[in-house]
Amino acid sequence: MSKKKVGLISGGGAYPIFFAREAKKLGYDVFIIGLKDITPKQIEFYAKEIKYFKLGQINGPLKFLKNNNVSKVLMAGNVPHISIFGGNISPDFRAAKLLFSLKDKKANSILGAVADELKKDGFELINSATFLDHLLPKRGFLTSLKPNKKQDKDIQFGWKVAKIMADMDIGLTVVIKDKTVVAVEAMEGTDNCILRAGNVFNKINADKKHPKKNMVVVKVARPNQDMRFDLPVIGIKTLEIMKDAGANVLAIESRKTLILEKELFIKKADEYNIAVQAINPADMLF
Repeated sequence: MSKKKVGLISGGGAYPIFFAREAKKLGYDVFIIGLKDITPKQIEFYAKEIKYFKLGQINGPLKFLKNNNVSKVLMAGNVPHISIFGGNISPDFRAAKLLFSLKDKKANSILGAVADELKKDGFELINSATFLDHLLPKRGFLTSLKPNKKQDKDIQFGWKVAKIMADMDIGLTVVIKDKTVVAVEAMEGTDNCILRAGNVFNKINADKKHPKKNMVVVKVARPNQDMRFDLPVIGIKTLEIMKDAGANVLAIESRKTLILEKELFIKKADEYNIAVQAINPADMLF
């Protein structure tokens, strides 16, 4: 009797490893399309078969999936935008045609176009939280520490700003202090955005020995988030960077944000005195 099969287009980071591990645990054969110099090598342990391709290849990866009789495919992990704009892309004819047809090179535009190409060849692109629903937090406070009234105002202000940025497909994260935007995520990603906020604050307070930063990080999903790709993801590394940068509140969107190593994440947040709150957008009234 043949096993259940699933395909994985793996970007970087821990997210694709978590999916592949869970899929294998549930009895699936995982056929992985790896991206050279991006996909983590550790994922090979969970693969029934893995084949690496240069970023920008379409025909080769789809042929790999067809040869293994895979029909359901998931995309997980990050692909740095700098790889696209920095020349680290080797498109085949089909990919070049796709890129040329795009109205812009925003993440949603590129991922949506890839999803359309998969559909043309008979593949179903599935929810990127498949097998990982337990890592999507429900509405509420996740830590013993809760935001105070001042921080709550920063969350509300930051939420509005973040949703505008997300709608424009600029980034999903903003860092706020005293209802002022310290940093907005762009091409560099969430963690580097938080680090930049810490550096900005250090420059402003260069004459103070122990400046109290107390910044608030707000990370949201896109309006009408397509659950098939590019879900917001946070992990322990995010907490460590927040701690170093001087941010002690993290607000995320409930049921649309993946928390990797969720139980350990919450334990670490308590240890670092970082308040984490999962928010339902319906509760954010302006």
